[in-house]
Amino acid sequence: MSKLGLTVGKRRKRGGLLSETDTSARVRDILKEHGRLSVDVDTLPGDANLFQAGMTSHASVNLMLALEDSFDLEFPDAMLKRSTFETVASISAAVELLQAEVAA
Repeated sequence: MSKLGLTVGKRRKRGGLLSETDTSARVRDILKEHGRLSVDVDTLPGDANLFQAGMTSHASVNLMLALEDSFDLEFPDAMLKRSTFETVASISAAVELLQAEVAA
């Protein structure tokens, strides 16, 4: 269970939604470009704290905007907090939740 209280399931691609692996991989790719991490994101486990890995609050805003553009979604105000963008797992869980809401 993520810090957002969401369980990230091992879903297969259905109804246009990405599987957990695909979502995490895309999140990692976007982090490489926008996260300004001091380490390679591919070396970090999914629950590693990205802020401790060098991401600044400014970089997290750029990351959020890139995620919204890449996944064609919008983070609601309730998700605009540090814990949402703290780990690859929490970001992936938030993206999957928003995709599921759009698909419903």
